[in-house]
Formats: sequence, C-alpha cells, structure tokens
Amino acid sequence: MTIFEIIFLVALSLYFIQLVIFSVGAAIKFPRLKENQLPTATVVVAARNEEDKILECISSLDKLEYPEGKLEIILVNDHSTDKTGEIISNFIDNKPKFKMIVPQQAIGSLKGKTNALANALRIASGEIILTTDADCIVNPKWVKTLCSYYTGNVAFVGGFTTQEDRNAFEGMQAIDFLNLLTVASGALNLGQPLAAIGNNMSYKKSVYQEVGGYEGIPFSITEDFNLLRSIHDLKKYKCIYPVEKDSVITSKACPDFKSLYWQKKRWGVGGTESDLIGYLIMTWGYIAKAAMVLTQFFFSITNLYLCVFKVTVDFFFIKPVFNRLNLRMKFLHFAAFEIYYIIYVLALPFVVLPNRKVKWKGRTF
Repeated sequence: MTIFEIIFLVALSLYFIQLVIFSVGAAIKFPRLKENQLPTATVVVAARNEEDKILECISSLDKLEYPEGKLEIILVNDHSTDKTGEIISNFIDNKPKFKMIVPQQAIGSLKGKTNALANALRIASGEIILTTDADCIVNPKWVKTLCSYYTGNVAFVGGFTTQEDRNAFEGMQAIDFLNLLTVASGALNLGQPLAAIGNNMSYKKSVYQEVGGYEGIPFSITEDFNLLRSIHDLKKYKCIYPVEKDSVITSKACPDFKSLYWQKKRWGVGGTESDLIGYLIMTWGYIAKAAMVLTQFFFSITNLYLCVFKVTVDFFFIKPVFNRLNLRMKFLHFAAFEIYYIIYVLALPFVVLPNRKVKWKGRTF
C-alpha cells in the first residue's frame, strides 16, 4: 500500500469507529415519567423580524398537548422592526397561556438572542424550560415528550430538528441537521457534550440558575452549546439526547447559499470552543474527507473502495435515525448532502480561523 492509502485507511477506520460509538450512544433508551407526573413547563421563543414565519410557529405552539395549567409560552419580541410584534399580539389575544415581552434591559454583557432569552427566563415559572425558534413548527407532543424524560437527576434533554426538504438544496440541509444531531445525541448519551441546538432543547430552570444563567457563563454566539457544557461541567446532573419521534421539530432551511454560509460560520466559531475530544473527532472526519478529494491525484482501486466505503458508512449511520424519527430520506438529497458535507467541512477552517465575525439576525457579533 502507498503512504496515501495507509493514511486514508487509518483516518477512515477511526471515522468508522467514531460513528459506531455514536450509533451505540444514540440507541440508548431512558426511563420516562407518566403523564400525571409531568412537571410545569415554560416554552420560550425569541423572535426578531420574523413576520413571514412567526404565525406558523405560534400556531403550532397553540396546539401543544400538556396537562391543563402546567404550561406557559413566553414569546420574546427582540426589538423587531417589522410586524412580528403585531402578529404575536393579535394571535395571543385571549390566550392566557401565552405572553409576549420586549427585552427592556441588557443583562450583564449579553447581546442579541441570548439577552432576549435571559430576560424571558427571569420571569419563567415552569420547572422545565424548553426553547425553539420562530422559524420552527413543533410537534403537538413535543413538550410532553421532552418533559417526560426528567426523571431522577436529569437536568438537560435535547431534541431532534429536521428541515423542510422540498428540493435537494433543502434536503441536504435536513440530512446535515440530523447527521450532526445524531453525533450530538450519541456523544452526550455516553457522557461527552459535543453540540446542542437551541431550537429544540430543554433544561431544568433550577439548574440554569445554579450555573448563574446566561449572564453567569462566557458569552457565545452558540449559547445553546455553552449552556449545555456549563450544566455538564457541574458533574452532578445527567444530560441526555433521546432519539424520539414525538420530539421532532421542523425548521425552515436556509433559503440561499449566503444565509447558509453565515449559519455554518456561526456554528464553526462556536465549535472552536470544543474540548480536546471534540477536536480529535473533527480531525479524523476532516482527514477522511480531505483524502476523498485528494484521491483524484492518487487514484487507485484501493482508494476508490475506501471512498465508496466512506459514503456507505455515512448512509448507514444516518438512515436508521430517519427511520426511528418516521422521516423519509431521499437518495438524491443524500447524494447532494455528501458533496455539500465534504465541501463545507474542508472549507470551514479557512472561513473561521482568519476572523470570527458573524452576521446573525441583522446583527454583527
């Protein structure tokens, strides 16, 4: 074998082992509460200039199934300059479980969405906090499902988000979401926090307060992951990420490459805050994808087989999760995802490392 083939084989072997470990972690089952044991809950949605999406979101929230008197929904109008606030006000009129606030103060050094969330959490009455985004549609059983996992010392429960997949551009993003969340699920269920997504996550309010709230942890544009790590670092609570179809949320895909670029850069900047294990996982995946691209310069039958094996491994890693979540994965979308996955993973360090400027919701961080 050539040196290149050996490097490719070693990187791909480690990549394969990682995915097997993540699959084992994602398959773990957890005990659940009965309906009459469910705690009180608060759903928080921070919205800024979402007039074209917010109505679908709050309409789905209005259909949530939860024991009477145990659920409140706080909608944060984060100083929108469009009709977001007006749409919310009209919709929640005579709906007592809803309330809308506009952040009136900057809490500590918090900015943007994190400050909006922190303002809402100061008045939230639920024992469990659940967050989603204004471009999301929730499952009617979403709150009931996530809250049912708060047994014993569980302090954080993550949920899965997919995206609309009407075409290959949206479909590749949907597969990417579930691929990343399966890695996050498998790793967290085995005790290693790698990622979290703020449009589908939950945590105990008392533990949020214990870490000092968002104002008590370093500011990050990936505030969701930062909070998860802070809870995990307490070393006294359990954080879990069950693969559960009734907790799935559907979000809007990025409409164009420009918005997709800024989403990936924001996530990439947040990823630089990972620990050593996180960097090792990213490294082997990076080498495996780089080897696939370089194969055209070092072509051999062995390298071709290794490329086919890499794609096959990806398929059988993510397809079972689609099945468990009752979602359909189209082959054309998977093919687009494989190309997209290689390109953005290889490009991300060159996008993130020169500067950490991120544009998000009309603000620059």
